[in-house]
Amino acid sequence: MTTNKSSNIAKAPRKLSLKENYALMTRDLGWQPSYQSVDKIFPHDHFEGIKIHNWEGWEDPFRLTMDAYWKYQGEKERKLYAIIDAFQQNNGQFNVTDARYINTLKLFLTGVSPLEYAAHRGFAIAGRAFRGVGPRVACQMQAIDELRHVQTQIHTISHYNKFFNGLHDFKHMHDRVWYLSVPKSYFDDAMSAGPFEFITAISFSFEYVLTNLLFMPFMSGAAFNGDMATVTFGFSAQSDESRHMTLGLEVVKFILEQDPDNVPIVQKWLDKWFWRGYRLLTLVAMMMDYMLPKRVMSWAEAWEIYFEQNGGSLFRDLERYGIRMPKYHEVATKEKNRLSHEAWATFYNYTAATDFHTWVPSSQEMNWLSEKYPETFDRYYRPRFEFWRERQQQGKRFYNPTLPMLCQTCQIPMIFTEPDDPTKICYRETEYRGEKFHFCSDGCKDIFCDEPEKYVQAWLPVHQIYQGNCFLPDADPTAPGFNPLAEVLRYYNLNVGHDNGDYADSPDRRNWEQWTGRPGAPVEEEEVGKAA
Repeated sequence: MTTNKSSNIAKAPRKLSLKENYALMTRDLGWQPSYQSVDKIFPHDHFEGIKIHNWEGWEDPFRLTMDAYWKYQGEKERKLYAIIDAFQQNNGQFNVTDARYINTLKLFLTGVSPLEYAAHRGFAIAGRAFRGVGPRVACQMQAIDELRHVQTQIHTISHYNKFFNGLHDFKHMHDRVWYLSVPKSYFDDAMSAGPFEFITAISFSFEYVLTNLLFMPFMSGAAFNGDMATVTFGFSAQSDESRHMTLGLEVVKFILEQDPDNVPIVQKWLDKWFWRGYRLLTLVAMMMDYMLPKRVMSWAEAWEIYFEQNGGSLFRDLERYGIRMPKYHEVATKEKNRLSHEAWATFYNYTAATDFHTWVPSSQEMNWLSEKYPETFDRYYRPRFEFWRERQQQGKRFYNPTLPMLCQTCQIPMIFTEPDDPTKICYRETEYRGEKFHFCSDGCKDIFCDEPEKYVQAWLPVHQIYQGNCFLPDADPTAPGFNPLAEVLRYYNLNVGHDNGDYADSPDRRNWEQWTGRPGAPVEEEEVGKAA
């Protein structure tokens, strides 16, 4: 008698498909509450007016589960820190073009990295607010991504803090320095909105529509200027950013497909957050055109590629849902030939109160700007910079001691010009409850008028300084010879004469030339003539 031995052997379990595994590791983690209603547990995902009929319709195109997530991120971490370690051991900080470049890192660390942390908190909050399991998992992963990004950025740039000024207290400065209220208020605005507005603002309007205008210039600029450490953390984050961009597009499509009543709500958010994000990118525009010793492309060229072409294609694709281009996009396009010049001129004026250096562009750099901006630079901006350079050569470098009026919405000084007249400041105002409020544009005025109760609470640095709220506790405004500007800089924790002021007179430049034996900036022809 024979027996079939194979019948006693247990069959190997069938390997789950990617879709089945994803379902078990996401949708299957949810549960039905037994003693509380779903509406009480998730009270925030319907007060904005958004109607969701089928939460299962939320699709994650990457089908990413947490076990795979940690595996991929761990591999990227090992590669990133190996390169950073090699960069530090080989004194890579001396391989950048010149010490002016380091000021872009100061701008990034104080203005952008804290926003990554704010995004981490915002997505954690949004994930808790959604009753659908799919978006909760997606928000959780993005929250972890954002936390990882801020950590890798701090670890990479911290090496430069050993050699250059202005990097020593970025978190403190982000909460206090006047110009940093612009990026800070952006995320404060988003995080104090409802969950659907937050995810539309950050995942779609910023991550999908505008993020290329932030990360591509910074990372390409780093590569062009020899900063391979910064390039590496940019590449390490790039796969995350691709996932975030895809999530942003899927979020908007999901909301629009759920109910036609969602369309006007989403359109209003897109109008608002396009304009708020565009105003925030003013810092990037001047970085591209003025702060990189070796330039990748002009701000105008970047705007044409990443918004007019790519963004235009995106919104044409969304037309079938009833979505149009964001309001005032045509104004942003008109401003592309002057945005960076207006911003750099402002920071040149107020560089005594910033954590980075400014300078007059060299003759060679002004020729590059003339080539990139043939219709505006020579006519409106070159005479101004040449005048400032002449004054500086006479020992009369100009520092503006006044405080500018700020826009109530974006909190940028009133520096922008009329869309059709570069010689006239764009100035808008409105009254609310008997009080007058000021704006830099029609876009910012519209945002205020739609939610005035939100924006009347804005913490405006200039107002706070005038009210005496930007002094340390031991400051005495009644003391003889009290210097309010000096006290504000102490409140900022700025090391006066090291962190701020003109680059030409900075310790960063002197140290760079001593350490490397190379000039810390382009040598002007007229300077060479004087030396001869």
